[in-house]
Amino acid sequence: MFHTVGLTLKNRMSEAKKLYESLSLVGSVSLAISLPWIIFRVCKALYLQKGLNELFGKVVVITGASSGLGEALAHEFYKQGCQVVLCARRRQELDRVRTDLLHTHSTIQTHPPIILPLDLSNIDSLAENVKKIIAVTGKIDILINNGGVSHRGSVLSTQTNVDMKIMMVNYFGTTALTKATLPDMVKRKEGHIVFISSVQGLVALPERSAYSASKHALQAFSDSLRAEVSAYNVFVTVVSPGYIKTNLSLNALTGSGASYGQMDQTTTNGYSPEYVAKKIVKAVAEKKKEIVISTLLPKLAIFLRKYLPFLYFFVMVKRAKKCNLKQ
Repeated sequence: MFHTVGLTLKNRMSEAKKLYESLSLVGSVSLAISLPWIIFRVCKALYLQKGLNELFGKVVVITGASSGLGEALAHEFYKQGCQVVLCARRRQELDRVRTDLLHTHSTIQTHPPIILPLDLSNIDSLAENVKKIIAVTGKIDILINNGGVSHRGSVLSTQTNVDMKIMMVNYFGTTALTKATLPDMVKRKEGHIVFISSVQGLVALPERSAYSASKHALQAFSDSLRAEVSAYNVFVTVVSPGYIKTNLSLNALTGSGASYGQMDQTTTNGYSPEYVAKKIVKAVAEKKKEIVISTLLPKLAIFLRKYLPFLYFFVMVKRAKKCNLKQ
């Protein structure tokens, strides 16, 4: 009997030893996997904080700063201690944003915001406006190309002059302002150009031909520019957001050139401008080349367009038919 009990205890001890050894092995493997990940996360956090600290005192020019994402970006960069230059067509709204910045962040130690009424479609005036900014601030460290106009209408129903208006603001105005800003950055061997593109610059949707085309063009321009100015320590970041809850759809142009005047449901359910602005500031601090800020569905569409284009084309045909039924 005692012999049997002894054997049982010996077997249990052996099993316990094996279990301990297996747990030790699992723990070692787990540690080997998790430790590099923890180190990576810590290093990334330190790199981000370093980038955020370096934003202090930077001169940041923001187009489309009178509302929506541009206004949110003004708040985020101002909170980081940047000297923000607010650009848009509507002087009264720029005044409102400037007052709001001063009242909301009264403890921030930085230069007061500067206002500059600017129309991206008036290309001949952009170089002179850049000179005005540099004359006051001494430099432009970061240019945020946020200003733009959207579009609602089929290819057949959209007049060519509407295509031209949208391209003039979203592409030609943006690139002209960038070209006017670049020489000083190249001379100083320091600068950062940010383009607020769109998921629709990566995947085109029915009823958005002009808008998608302008953002596609901006993507290509950015890729060329990034390579060209790399040697001068000038960084280029392309931001491709999904739907944001702003007035973009309200102010969109229809095929006739009239204002769309409606808030789409997708826009209503979109990200808040504040959320997107925080993501963009982090991307700038980390000097990311590009970033997509969207839910899963747009990211899936980007994946399909790249790797399973036939399926993407099929889905877009279905979407176009659905748009036709609504009309």
